[in-house]
Amino acid sequence: MTEAEKGRLSLIVFSGDYDRVHYALAMAAASVATARPVTLLFTMGAVRALAGPDSDGIPGWAALSPSNNGHDPASRDAAHAASGVATLEEMFDACAELGAIFQVCEMGMTAEGIAHEDLRMDLNIAPGGLVGFLAEAERDGGQVVFI
Repeated sequence: MTEAEKGRLSLIVFSGDYDRVHYALAMAAASVATARPVTLLFTMGAVRALAGPDSDGIPGWAALSPSNNGHDPASRDAAHAASGVATLEEMFDACAELGAIFQVCEMGMTAEGIAHEDLRMDLNIAPGGLVGFLAEAERDGGQVVFI
């Protein structure tokens, strides 16, 4: 099956939970690795995953909600690294290198009080919204998944 035959996977990453953001990135990486185009639209609580590091170098995603097991994002990420599971940074890197498209919802940024200059500089993050996102998802005959 060629890339043109595979429908786009369009992920609305809404949840601000570390595990859900991590899994959205895992889905995106798996999809682009198998030649399925992917767009991730981060909105509401998930926008925090795209925030740049603070002045102490702590990544913005450290402000995500704790995992269901109660571990804070940094502890959960360290546990992933120790067990051989890709960290959040490794997932972001893989998605970017494989060509996933990152978008951030203007409404979600406003709701979370995050400005464009607060976003990570190492990712190509395009501003967007639901109308454009849905038009693109529909154009390629793909799937929309809400996380």
